Amino acid sequence: MPKTTKIKKKAKKTKSKEIKKVSKRTVKPLIKSKEINKGLIKISKTYVPKDTEKYMCDKHKVYFRMKLQEWRKELVKANNEALYNGSMDDNSISADIVDQASSYTDKNVEMKAINRQIKLISEIDKALIRIKDETFGYCLDTAEPIGLKRLMARPVAKYTIAAQEKHEKNEKVHADD
Repeated sequence: MPKTTKIKKKAKKTKSKEIKKVSKRTVKPLIKSKEINKGLIKISKTYVPKDTEKYMCDKHKVYFRMKLQEWRKELVKANNEALYNGSMDDNSISADIVDQASSYTDKNVEMKAINRQIKLISEIDKALIRIKDETFGYCLDTAEPIGLKRLMARPVAKYTIAAQEKHEKNEKVHADD
């Protein structure tokens, strides 16, 4: 009989260890969700970041995330409308060569605009990732703050003005080669 009690004790110990493991697993996700709930910051639609606030505080990040997401949504909508409406206007069947050339030029200009907007959407996505990574608002070259005024004017800015000028000079030099 003593052997069976030892087995029962071992079984009880393993069950209690399993319970502890399970409870630890269930507690961690709850802690994460609390942290996420604490991180929810609400700002009014009229909120504008101020220089008096700490640079890239949570309010700033929420503001720029909302601004970028709204901008992205507008660009996607405009691209979809342009592609839909552009495919409906097919004057290339026209007998007049001038009309065909004009139609071709118009479509070409429209497609270039759409391509620029697609690149901009990609830049917006990269900026949203930088917000998640906590690197948004800081220069990718120097790690200095980009500045609220610059970010308000160009939310996808990756560089300070000085670093941007340096990049543009380098592009110009390499383009001349």
